Amino acid sequence: MTLLTRLDRLPLSRPHYLLLLIGGLGYTFDGMDSAVVAFLLPSAQQEWGLDNGHLGLIGSATPFGFLFGATVAGLLGDRIGRKKVMMYALAFYAVFSVIAAASPSYEVFLGARVLAGAGAGAESAIIAPFLSEFVPAKRRGWFIGALAGFFSFGFVMAALIGRFVVPTMDSGWRIAQVLTAVPILMLLWWRRSLPESPRFLLQQGRHDEAETVVADLERRVERATGRPLPPVPEDDGTPPVSETPKVNLISALRFLWSPAMARRTAVIWLIWFVITFSYYGFFSWIPTLLVQRGITVTKSFEFSIIIYLAQIPGYFSAAWLSERLDRKNTIAIYLAGSAVSAFWLSQMDSPATITLAGAVLSFFLNGTYAGVYSYTPEVFPTWIRATGTGLSSAFGRVGSILAPTIIGLSAASLGFAGVFGLTTAVLVVGVVCVVVFGLATAGRSLEDLTERGEPAETAKEVRS
Repeated sequence: MTLLTRLDRLPLSRPHYLLLLIGGLGYTFDGMDSAVVAFLLPSAQQEWGLDNGHLGLIGSATPFGFLFGATVAGLLGDRIGRKKVMMYALAFYAVFSVIAAASPSYEVFLGARVLAGAGAGAESAIIAPFLSEFVPAKRRGWFIGALAGFFSFGFVMAALIGRFVVPTMDSGWRIAQVLTAVPILMLLWWRRSLPESPRFLLQQGRHDEAETVVADLERRVERATGRPLPPVPEDDGTPPVSETPKVNLISALRFLWSPAMARRTAVIWLIWFVITFSYYGFFSWIPTLLVQRGITVTKSFEFSIIIYLAQIPGYFSAAWLSERLDRKNTIAIYLAGSAVSAFWLSQMDSPATITLAGAVLSFFLNGTYAGVYSYTPEVFPTWIRATGTGLSSAFGRVGSILAPTIIGLSAASLGFAGVFGLTTAVLVVGVVCVVVFGLATAGRSLEDLTERGEPAETAKEVRS
């Protein structure tokens, strides 16, 4: 465990913040790609004469792709490495964003959006577990919460594109999708700047490579801080990292739903479903719902910018609280705030009050995500961390697939109030689940959380 104790005792400094920026930019463009779809719906409806059912399918296309992308990314991340998956996923989603922009028909557009979503989902699922493996336990909650906060910048960028590109030029909705492919240029930077996770390398028996990564990070931290590094703590008795077999979907599910892990897995999967259902149900439809209430497209997009800007303090306030109140408590607080806000929104009927309540709901929904992205990698052992995170995210995408379609088909019968009343009920279930069954993780090393006790014993049984 010497390598990992050396890694965990490093103070956060410029090399860690560079990793935060690299991963954060990935999340920025993932968020922009996901959010821009809401601003394409009115244009797509006009282009091909679509009804609400067809629009709901477009809203579900990206999260449907996310589901498969997140599943595959997790499995590949535990097999071939976190860095490779992150890079390939970025290229894949950028290519299909361009294809979507050039779509000659609704069917081609829908298929391209699914595949672009698969690339974005793969990247999204791998970044948090990848970077969590570089960060000391006492700062991990803030770091990963802040990392997830970069999603909010992508949503704001999407809202700006929706306001100043989509309605102001011919084929603006196509140009908007080309803009989401720009991050493919980051690949050259990522290839040179990103190290592979030393925890993954150790699990694969690549000890010399892990030593090289840790030693290089130590040198850069010492140079950045201008001070000697903290002493290496004594061995805490955690069993040494051992080589592990290749992970496949069957062995992963068998482990995740074993008696020792089932509670953790159930809680994480339910949280992901609840927050993703609510999030996509809200953000996929809010511009269109505003338009259908008599607000112009341009004015609707302006209101959406305000709502999306509220994401930024939501993410970063939750990142700050995650280390002070524990991840599970932060998630519960922000889920509860989301439930209250969704109910408030369901009672509003004017554009101004809808926008205000929507901004508050945006604040709390995104704060929940900051806690969830920090929490998820912490509850799975290193050998299956990427797979566990990917499958949790993938299950959550079931909610994001269902939400736009359910809301699209039921908006006429339930009305505006009914749509967000349904969201309130879903969020309340999430609050109860986290409070009663959630695991406290703040300040504990990844190995302490996952390599001791029953989960470790179960892992041995699954591997054998």
